[in-house]
Parts: sequence; structure tokens; C-alpha cells
Amino acid sequence: MTDITSMPTSNTNSRTLIWFRSDLRVEDNTALQAAAAFSNPVVACFVITPEQWREHDMSPIKARFIYENLICLQQSLLDKCIPLKIITVATFDLLPKTLLSLCQSCEVTQLFANHEYGVNEKQRDYQCERLLSDSGIGCHFFHDQTVMAPGAVTKSDSTPYKVFTPFSKQWRKLTHWPPGVAANIKPQVMPAIKPDKIDKQLFNLGPHPAIAWQAGEEAAHKKLQAFATQAMGDYRQHRDLPALEGTSSLSPYLAIGVLSPRQCLKVAYDSLQGANPLAEEGIQCWINEIIWRDFYIHILDFFPHVSRHQAFKIKTENLPWRYDEKDFQRWCSGQTGIPIIDAAMRQLVETGWMHNRLRMVTAMFLSKNLFIDWRWGERFFMQHLIDGFLASNNGGWQWSASTGTDSVPYFRVFNPTTQGQRFDTEGEFIRRFVPEIQHLNNKEIHEPPLDLFSSASYPTPMVDLSLSRKTAIQHFKSLE
Repeated sequence: MTDITSMPTSNTNSRTLIWFRSDLRVEDNTALQAAAAFSNPVVACFVITPEQWREHDMSPIKARFIYENLICLQQSLLDKCIPLKIITVATFDLLPKTLLSLCQSCEVTQLFANHEYGVNEKQRDYQCERLLSDSGIGCHFFHDQTVMAPGAVTKSDSTPYKVFTPFSKQWRKLTHWPPGVAANIKPQVMPAIKPDKIDKQLFNLGPHPAIAWQAGEEAAHKKLQAFATQAMGDYRQHRDLPALEGTSSLSPYLAIGVLSPRQCLKVAYDSLQGANPLAEEGIQCWINEIIWRDFYIHILDFFPHVSRHQAFKIKTENLPWRYDEKDFQRWCSGQTGIPIIDAAMRQLVETGWMHNRLRMVTAMFLSKNLFIDWRWGERFFMQHLIDGFLASNNGGWQWSASTGTDSVPYFRVFNPTTQGQRFDTEGEFIRRFVPEIQHLNNKEIHEPPLDLFSSASYPTPMVDLSLSRKTAIQHFKSLE
């Protein structure tokens, strides 16, 4: 990370480039703030890499959401007299020379960007920095994706935490209270460069559901404030109930950086002031989710093998996973015969989003009851989620599959029927997404009667939950 105070002095005959990636906002953007403080006229760029996106399993709905937010970002930047340029290359390896060409054509002498932590992204940045530096262009990278930068929360011997609870305690101890966000930048001197038109077709990775989230920072902040005033205090009681609007639903904005985690933490902290004990529990519970996000990014940074499709716990690579395409497709399409699983999977395919409790339940069903390789499910989620985010998605899947850091003990296997009965007691969520059984009563809707199966209106359960649980546990025991 660059120390702003150690950067070279500005040159009035040159320009500064801010490279936007997964930080599509003007407010509380560390790299943008540093670039604006450098005094040179500022130019911005965004890189479109369609083939790399496909290789990384970016969902079509997320690509389109990026496009919609780029349009908003471009206007916000113009309000600050910063033009946005667009670079289009198929893959990361083609980027360094193209980025250098942009810098040379715009007379850029300094580049600013915020870190990304995947293996491919780190390699991309290394190659770009090496080529630009050799050409006399200074490169400055900043930690911005987390509240606490990777490496800032470690054990006393400077090694990384592998368990969430001690990490969260140290995180809370080291975090500045009250939390702050960066001041807004002032309008810049407008360089004689025109912004590029953003080609919508370049973001077309395939058909996708309608997007339920309004684009732009203003919309994101309105949603954050609405959650803070209407639901944050009840978060602990309502967060596991998929039929309710009990979660923030801010993850699509966080995944592409329209909101920063610091902005979320500040609103949560402000909500704590004067909150009653019950509301304080809810707010603290939501703050814990911000810490989980930081934790998984720290894991991604310290243990890069998790972004190479490898289990965090190496020994679990020896598990005899099943690779049954037919069973996997039944899970994907919500035709398992387990109502809460089918409702959740249909929600994902139909909306591009899934309730967090159900992400755990569906992931555990695939990896434990069906004993299908968790990587298949991880990829399917990324291919469909509007909020697909490598660190959190990988962390969540490995937690559910008992292959990851701080994962659920292998002998703890959610019973999806019981989960449905507990968190969707009246079957409201199931009826919304599995209409063929909506006529059943509140008891039957979780375990449809056999005559319904025989009528072929709903599939027979594809697996015995008790037997498959025992089989999975035995496979894990064999590793000991």
C-alpha cells in the first residue's frame, strides 16, 4: 500500500489516472481521494474484460449491474470534472500494453488504484505495475475493500487468524470508534479529454433476471439508511426468515463497490447511539456480518490457494466427492423434492439473489446430502448471483462443506426440512417460489404427502436425508 505522504510531487504538465475496478463510487474511495490530492488533472478509466469475466464465472446479471452503475459513476465523475475512459480487452494478460497506451495518450505520469485480492487480479496488477514503472509511470495501490486492511488484524506472532471469533475480537479492538469515512473530493481541473461512451453490449454475458436494485451511489445510500431506520435493530430476530425483508440486501452494492464497508459501519455505529438493548443486539449482529466480510477477504489474501479452486483444509481434497450431472441439475433447477431447497434455488435463478440462511442450507444439502463437490455449487452461485463476490462466496461454500477455515464441524449437517419448518414456519417463502405445492397446509408444505408425489406435480425427494447425512459423516471420519 502506498503511503500518500511519500509520493512524488505533482507535475503541472502531466495527468493522474484513477483506475476503477470493484470500487464504483466517488464517495469514500481511498485511491480516488489520493489521486485528487495529487493536484494534477485527474482522468479515470474502467477496464472491460468479457472473456476474463466468463472465465471467473461472472453472472450476466452482475455484468449488467456493473454497466448500470458505471453510467451513474461516469456522471458523478463528470460532476467532479473527471472524464471516464474505457479500456476493452478480452483477458487480463492483454491489459498491460493497452493500459500503458492509454497512459501515454493521456499524458499520465501517476496511476492510482485500490487493491483486489484474487490470484489473477494480483498477477494482473503486478504485470501492469512493472510495465508502467519501466516506462516512468508511478503506480500507487491502496487497501480499500475492507474496514481493516489485510495484514492489519493478526495474532501476536503476526500470523493470520484462521478462526473468526478471535479475529472479530481483535478487529473490534483495533477498529477506530467512531468509524470515519473519507471526505468528498472537490471538483478537479477538467483535462482536455472527452469521456468515452460505455457500450452496453460489452456487458452482455447472456440472459438474466430483471434487476431489482436501483443503480448508483444515491440509491445505495437510500437503501442503507432505510435499513438502518426500519430493520437494523430487528436484524438478529429477522435475519434468518426468508419470507421477511429482514436483511439489508446491500450485498450487490458492496460486491462492486458502490458502497464501502466503512460507510456501512459508520451508519451502524450511528444507529447504536441511543439504541435500546434489543436494537443494539440487532445492530451488533449486523456489524458482525461486516467483520465476516473482512475475514474472508483476509483469508483470500493470506491463503491464495482458496482462489485456485482448492480447499482451505488440504486433507479434504481426498474426500470421494460425487460428480453426478443429473443430480446436480435437479439441485440447480429446484427439483430436489425438498421444498425449502427448491424454493431457494428457484429464488436464485429467478431473481439473481438468495437469502443468506438459504445459501447455507442449499450449500450443505449439495455438499453433504448429495455429496457433490462443493466447487460445482460455488461456481453455479457465481454464475447466477448479482452479488457474486469471490471471498464471501468461496468462504461460505467452504464453511458449509466443512473444507474451509472456521468451517462448520463435519458432523453438523443441517436438516433442510427442519430448517424450513423453523425459519419458514407458515410456508410463505416456499409458496412464493414453489407454486405447485402452495395449496398444502403449513405442515404438509414442508413434507408433501406421498400422493402428491405420485401425481407427478412435484418430484419425490431425491435423497434420504438421514441416510445421506450418515454417509457424509463417515466419509469425513475416514480422513481422521
